[in-house]
Amino acid sequence: MMKKRIESPAVRQGLHLGRRGISINLMYLPALALFAIFIVYPVINGVSLATTNWDGYSATRSSVGFANFTHLFSDGTFLVALRNTFIYGFVCTLIQQILGLLLAVLVDTNLRGRNVARAIIYLPVLVSPVVMGTMYYLVFRYHQGAANDAIALFGASPLAWLSDSGFAVAVIVIINSLQFMGISMIIYLSGLQSIPHDVKEAAAVDGVVGFKQFWHVSIPLLLPSFASSCVINLIGGLKLYDIIAVLTGGGPGDSTNSVSTLIGKTYFGNQAAGYAAAQGLFLFLLIALFTIILNALFDRRRAKMEA
Repeated sequence: MMKKRIESPAVRQGLHLGRRGISINLMYLPALALFAIFIVYPVINGVSLATTNWDGYSATRSSVGFANFTHLFSDGTFLVALRNTFIYGFVCTLIQQILGLLLAVLVDTNLRGRNVARAIIYLPVLVSPVVMGTMYYLVFRYHQGAANDAIALFGASPLAWLSDSGFAVAVIVIINSLQFMGISMIIYLSGLQSIPHDVKEAAAVDGVVGFKQFWHVSIPLLLPSFASSCVINLIGGLKLYDIIAVLTGGGPGDSTNSVSTLIGKTYFGNQAAGYAAAQGLFLFLLIALFTIILNALFDRRRAKMEA
């Protein structure tokens, strides 16, 4: 006859915690499955496609090794798109940080209507970039555009805002910066409101007030906010697509393309899916590289401050 096993309370508690841990881990499986299906598999498949000459439609494909990747750096159209991508990424990020921080300081007050002002500033973020691009097309088009009608009041000749590559790139930068500066404003506003009042009062006692307090106290304590805002805005700028596609279509010629819009043209326009995959993989690695570098710089700066 088998004797009944007697377990101590500690053993029973350990078994209970073990089963609970297994149950909690099983809850991650749906998220991991979605991550594998929509992130891991496309990346692996994209790497595979980037080494072929597939046109995107036929059932046959052949390997070309790294020819697509080496062609990137001799392709003038891609190099122009890469230059524009850097402009859209870094210039937009810089403008968004400046405007976002200034607006955060302005609305971080006890003035009446501050909540309405915050909502108005953040509202463009909620608008689809396609809608935003369409709206601004009506502003900057050559004939009957609001911008040319405005400067005509002062006797100036109409400008080819979207037909000149220099003007068009500048317009895209301005539109993207104005639309998404609300994200930076919210991040910096949250950072400003999280600064302890004791720190500000101590600084005021030492005579550090006004702009000096903002520069020497608030700015260093906003470093985590700077890191979050810069990374979010930089990623958005480097993969900019919608506004370009609606506003200029990458034109005139291919002078305002970003790498994102060029990928679509390469795939659907040139029927070169393999080359488009190589462009997409290059953009993915570029964004990952700059994100890692930016995070490392902010982490190093934060470590120096805490030392």
